[in-house]
Amino acid sequence: MFIKEVVPTYVKNSRGERSVQVEVVTYEGRFRCSAPSGKSTGKSEVACYHSKGIEHSMKMLRVFCRKLQHKNFLIKKVDDLKQLTDLMRRFEARFGRFGGNVYYAMEGAFLKAAASAKKKELWKFINDDVNDGLKPKMPMPVGNCIGGGLHSKLVNAPLDSLRHRTGRGKKPDFQEFLLIPREKSFSHAVTLNLRAYAYAKKLLASSGGRWSVVGGRNDEGAWMTDKSNEEVLEILKEVGKKYKLRIGLDVAASSFYKRGYYVYKNKDLIRDKVDQTDYMERLIKKFGIFYVEDGMNQEDFSGFKSLLDSVVGGSVGRWVGGRMPKTLIVGDDLTTTNLKLVRRAVAGGAINAMIIKPNQIGSILEVKKVVEFCKAHDITMIFSHRSGETMDDILADYCVGFGGQFIKCGIFGRERLIKLRRVMMIERSLIVH
Repeated sequence: MFIKEVVPTYVKNSRGERSVQVEVVTYEGRFRCSAPSGKSTGKSEVACYHSKGIEHSMKMLRVFCRKLQHKNFLIKKVDDLKQLTDLMRRFEARFGRFGGNVYYAMEGAFLKAAASAKKKELWKFINDDVNDGLKPKMPMPVGNCIGGGLHSKLVNAPLDSLRHRTGRGKKPDFQEFLLIPREKSFSHAVTLNLRAYAYAKKLLASSGGRWSVVGGRNDEGAWMTDKSNEEVLEILKEVGKKYKLRIGLDVAASSFYKRGYYVYKNKDLIRDKVDQTDYMERLIKKFGIFYVEDGMNQEDFSGFKSLLDSVVGGSVGRWVGGRMPKTLIVGDDLTTTNLKLVRRAVAGGAINAMIIKPNQIGSILEVKKVVEFCKAHDITMIFSHRSGETMDDILADYCVGFGGQFIKCGIFGRERLIKLRRVMMIERSLIVH
């Protein structure tokens, strides 16, 4: 693969913030990849950019990219990216870290170019490497329907309420209220989520209270509301029942964990570790919740274990006879796509599923190691977007290629829909062939 040119530029993400895009020019064409950014981040995540900021990373990148001009790379499989990353590491040893987002964009662009050189779609290039070319199963979408937490703004209550008169807005403490289809067709699953999303808006609007503010949608395109966690779950349960969807939560508990306690602002109460575990267990059983992400603080491995044991118990938490567990206890901030943390979580019986965010660890090579470990230990994989997304659809290829069971990329918004559309295109190509 002969490199004519590598061009780094700025692009805007879905929050209007600057992000990095890399374009690789070869004899096969031009291949671009841009990096997303998260607002709710785990302590163990790699830094997105150099400690001096995105501008300094871009300065370094421009210098580095000039050094790649007219070089040859032989990339026949994912592990061959080491040719590129070794050069980047040597450059970093002299000038400091690029940051995880730079690696994400560089590796993505090079992988797209390498796949094209082999006359393959990117998902197939990856699948032929990690799954020996076996026909992949389509993931199911995990859609963010109603939002709270760090991704949403405070919403004012009705005019006759004390909260409105005092000027204090409210929002759910939990970050995401999710809809998860169980269909044979990914395209049908996406359609169901979109219909359910519209129905959820109708229920929110008719249930009392002022449900929308600034267009009604948050960073990830989910509806915003002033309702409590339980009130939203009641609505979500009704939505799920109507469209035969499973429901889930991204609690993002670390975002409201303060000095050893979980501080709930919507209802002005505090829970300790035992209370939090009990509360999550009660919600799971009451509402039939299938998916719970980051239900405990990101450093509380024993808390995750207690929750998993109380809900599914022992070996029942793993895949049995080819069947998925009845409830997924998902690590995100707990594991941050970091193999060392994933090993600790699995060995300690803390999770039976995990979020995979490539820019969280800043290396597709590390993502591959995590994927291999998850497959060996029956851990369900959810490839996930970030709140600050770009128009790049590479996440879909990663999810299908590496064999993720779910793709979490929202329900509404152009940056979300483009990834869903890409999976639908892959699904159609598999049906045709």
